[in-house]
Amino acid sequence: MTGFSDYDNYDAVGLAALVAAGDVSATELLDEAIDRTERMNGEINAVSLKHYDEARASIDAGLPDGPLRGVPFLLKDLHLQLTGTITTFGSGLFKDFKADHDSTLTARYKAAGLVIFGKTNTPEFGLTCTTEPRLFGPSKNPWDLTKSTGGSSGGAAAAVAAGILPAANASDGGGSIRIPASACGLVGLKPTRGRTPMGPDRGEGWAGQSISHVVSNTVRDTAAFLDATCGMAPGDPYTAPDQKRPFGQDVGRNPGKLRIAFHTKRPDGTEADAEVVQAVHAAAKHCEALGHSVEEATVAVDPAQMGTAQLLLIASNIAATVDGRLAALGREIQQGDLETNTLAMAEIGRTVSATDYVNSTLFMHTLGRRFAAFHETYDVYLAPTLATPPVPLGTLDMMSDDTDNYVEQLRLFCPYTAMFNMTGQPSISLPLHWSKAGLPVGSMFTAKFGDEHTLLALAAQLEEAAPWAGKRPPLHAGA
Repeated sequence: MTGFSDYDNYDAVGLAALVAAGDVSATELLDEAIDRTERMNGEINAVSLKHYDEARASIDAGLPDGPLRGVPFLLKDLHLQLTGTITTFGSGLFKDFKADHDSTLTARYKAAGLVIFGKTNTPEFGLTCTTEPRLFGPSKNPWDLTKSTGGSSGGAAAAVAAGILPAANASDGGGSIRIPASACGLVGLKPTRGRTPMGPDRGEGWAGQSISHVVSNTVRDTAAFLDATCGMAPGDPYTAPDQKRPFGQDVGRNPGKLRIAFHTKRPDGTEADAEVVQAVHAAAKHCEALGHSVEEATVAVDPAQMGTAQLLLIASNIAATVDGRLAALGREIQQGDLETNTLAMAEIGRTVSATDYVNSTLFMHTLGRRFAAFHETYDVYLAPTLATPPVPLGTLDMMSDDTDNYVEQLRLFCPYTAMFNMTGQPSISLPLHWSKAGLPVGSMFTAKFGDEHTLLALAAQLEEAAPWAGKRPPLHAGA
């Protein structure tokens, strides 16, 4: 063990306080994070790119006096750029793509004082609910190495769950923060559309469905990272409603008596796994014990219409990404450039008409208005994050030619999260339950557009009522 032996006793906010007080140095924390990466990564394959020299150079140059100064941090290897380093998007097509500038969010992480020492594994273009890219191989769940970490921020979630660091960057275009948070036993908040920036290279992701934040061990960290990075950047096409207060002040704040609706069935009407249903009912009881009003209610959604709209919007974006990269390389697509299902998505995307794209966005916005009306009655909507506990690695195979089976496995595993990417609402997965096999089962809480305040206050209440801080996976760096 090197660096700082009490590392596991602190979240990111706690580590930053120690650095500010002079009780530990940024170098000691970085040494600890690097040591843990080197010890753990061979087992879990969470960190795909290592930027140790760049991290040490950032400390030597003098870190900004930000709220998270000195805390080690990892970026997801998807879209976010860090000057002078590779961002692969989990794809061989981008394996040599070196950034000549920082993304806006990267710059905000740096301004907060974070020490970026690598990037985490992600499926190709973040396209699926597991993290098993052909380029780097599968990330493995520290709770059970035969199980998926979820995706697409599976490398980030595995790294945090295994104790490499207390929080890591993640992004969510269809559930990619909440799904791995559930699979790995973490807090995962997808913020409101426009709450964190996507510039300067992108105005939106997947027609406004995608947004970046973190996976973390504590609600306090989730709030602190949002305070450090939120806000519209010049030229952004979206902005979230103004904050009423710093998000950190919601941790420990009494939200009052909330009206909470819950539902456990998939959008197609089929029931989730029994242990997932049990988890949601247990979460509902925790909410009732806290004095909130809880009843079963939902918004009916046509799963076929939602799936078609999601497919057309995402496939169009994938086609644009692939074609743009090929143009930059000055060549045509070659065999082996893309995984089977990524290639299929790009081919579909090239056939989408402008009217199909517009109609898909209209469906998305109509869905948002339907949920807005629902939230006139209910403050929070509770549902499963995933329909089953973490699935075995290989269940969702991006190299499979059996498209029907692949789509069916997606339906069985992760049918709940994407609708809130379409509506743009804030949605958080909390680790309130573990299966009989000892696997984490997240519960998902969603609030009205712009209302992270309510979610964070409720999440902090639940964290205190049903604490998860002492639960560590069998494979943990602090063991």
